[in-house]
Amino acid sequence: MTADARRATDHALVVDTANGPVRGIDDGTVKSWKGIRYAAAPVGELRWRAPEAPARWTEPLDATRVGPVCPQPTDPKLPIDLGAPQGDDCLTLNVWAASDVDAGAGKPVMVCVHGGAYILGSSAQPLYHGRALASSGDVVIVTFNYRLGALGFLDLSSFGDQFATNVGIRDVLFALQWVRDNIAAFGGDPDRVTIFGESAGAGIVTTLLASPAAAGLFHAAIAQSSPATSVYDRTRAQRVAEQFLDVLDVRADEAHRLDAVPITAVTAAAQRVFDDVPSTTPGTLAFAPIIDGDLVPAHPVELAREGRTHRVPLIIGTNKHEASLFRWMKSPLMPITPKAIREMFSAIAAEQPGLQLPSEAQIREAYRGKTKIIGMRVARDIGFRMPSIWFAEGHCDVAPVYLYRFDFTTPMLRLLRLGAAHATELPYVWGNLVAGPKDPTFKLGGLKAGKAVSARIRTRWLNFAVDATPTGPQGDPAWPAYRKDDRATLVIDAQDRVVDDLDADVRTAWGDQVLSFR
Repeated sequence: MTADARRATDHALVVDTANGPVRGIDDGTVKSWKGIRYAAAPVGELRWRAPEAPARWTEPLDATRVGPVCPQPTDPKLPIDLGAPQGDDCLTLNVWAASDVDAGAGKPVMVCVHGGAYILGSSAQPLYHGRALASSGDVVIVTFNYRLGALGFLDLSSFGDQFATNVGIRDVLFALQWVRDNIAAFGGDPDRVTIFGESAGAGIVTTLLASPAAAGLFHAAIAQSSPATSVYDRTRAQRVAEQFLDVLDVRADEAHRLDAVPITAVTAAAQRVFDDVPSTTPGTLAFAPIIDGDLVPAHPVELAREGRTHRVPLIIGTNKHEASLFRWMKSPLMPITPKAIREMFSAIAAEQPGLQLPSEAQIREAYRGKTKIIGMRVARDIGFRMPSIWFAEGHCDVAPVYLYRFDFTTPMLRLLRLGAAHATELPYVWGNLVAGPKDPTFKLGGLKAGKAVSARIRTRWLNFAVDATPTGPQGDPAWPAYRKDDRATLVIDAQDRVVDDLDADVRTAWGDQVLSFR
């Protein structure tokens, strides 16, 4: 390449955003811009406030490396490669587009909300590298960081006006507004945005589907393993906040000084509260979206069942063996033992005395098998499967819904008794199948079949994003939409198949009453 050609290529990779120009890189197949600041660093008095625009810059900033990830606890039982060091200036995003996609190309956009139980993870994780998805040239990919744990999902609003509610949700909305205002310069169409996420990221997706503040910011949605009912009221959230203050030895009338508490102390306290809450109250999370009457006016699943969600097409589903990951990790996040399940049911009954819970006989009828297997299935369904079905049952009245279950696994994952565990679909969605030499997934084979599964699921997700528009086609992932007369469900496996009313027994056992903690 000549010097003039190189200069021309470099210039083409400089994109002027609303906050200032950024310079990316082109590897010959995909262009990328990483670590773009979409909001000011949430430090000092901004730590628990709504995000604010960053200071404008004039010279092109280097956008060839990901930015810092949100400060978070590190769990030796779950050694996640976060992809970058932790740091306060974490509100950044990354953009990928095929090399031949130029400004004004008007390509559909897919915006990912990463998972991690609302306390872990980052957009810099190698798993979320967007090259494979963007290389087709069909879409522009965006990933971003948002505040996690106590920084993003601790409700301190009862201690003073300087604390905003649902700070992590506000970050997500701010990132989506950045996409709306800037993505055309990267070749994307701001009127064809699909938001997609897994686990906590999917919980944010289903929450935003019921949030008035999200209207018009996305035009299709994909929720993979959404804990859609893990949204709590302010009374419960205040109890968690008081517990957090106790751990830090901070009185309620001293909450104003939380801005100055060292970040290491904040994340350590968050870890302790995160561990304690599900141990004392099985089935609940310490950090999650709360009903604040503003961003989240009511329980998202209940709003869906009332026909009050945004009228955008939705793919929603779960994995066949969701709970096995939590058993393998020895995590208290999901109640698996009979004792923990009974405690969870007792707590639900105490908080919602009018709710008709399934009897033990009904559960045993729906979940035939050994006691341990029943516990795993109950945990899977109350945590992920039934919330997704309840949401689908409501949302399908206002927009097309496509329900799936991911069943594919490999010989090694079967040997480890993980199967199609929580999050195991992610490598197939992203096309990043092998996470380094220590990844055991394909050690006993299955890579050829896995590549075929990945190709199919990526095609379905991409087709859905390409077809979904505000006024035209409603997204077509190439399987029948979910309707209450047949409840068509795609089973994703070595060979995909569509099954009518796949969840009939379980749905009958749980009924149509939404189980949630207030």
